[in-house]
Amino acid sequence: MAAAIVLGRFQPFHNGHAFLVRKAAELYPDEPVMIAIGSAQAEWEPNNPWSAQDREAMIRAWSESVEFEVQVCTIEDINDPPNWVDHARQHHGEGMLVTSDATTSTLYEEANFPVHNVELNERERLEGWRVRQTAKMLSTVYDDDAVVEVLCASVPKEVVDWLITNDALFRLSTFETGVHAG
Repeated sequence: MAAAIVLGRFQPFHNGHAFLVRKAAELYPDEPVMIAIGSAQAEWEPNNPWSAQDREAMIRAWSESVEFEVQVCTIEDINDPPNWVDHARQHHGEGMLVTSDATTSTLYEEANFPVHNVELNERERLEGWRVRQTAKMLSTVYDDDAVVEVLCASVPKEVVDWLITNDALFRLSTFETGVHAG
């Protein structure tokens, strides 16, 4: 089992997530990092456009470019914050949660689960909703080089390549809703 655990929705896996996973790997250089995909049941909606399988594939594509081992698990929501950590623990196991999210940190600390807080990295530019809105704007651009150039400012190239190769951006153009922040 992994010593460091990074939890998120990863909709999509972006440079802020990559930064956090690298920090987790620095804490335990000889151990794999467990990436726990939350909201595993959520997909094909504006805030959660990709399935858990899609998100795992994005993470695995990125992980081929790093020099440490990554493990991945998925966790469905139970919509019960007081029992969330016990539920999640069954999937990601024991270890140290590495997070930059204050709410998640508090939830785990209250459950006596070890937590290492990491300062946010370029939070305003790398918020998930901003990354999704940028991807949505690019979802009908058929010049792959242009998509790579713009999206790589916030998403690892390996993930952008996966999104293009798997035609996983176009679905964003089908959501007829406005901006969904948060």
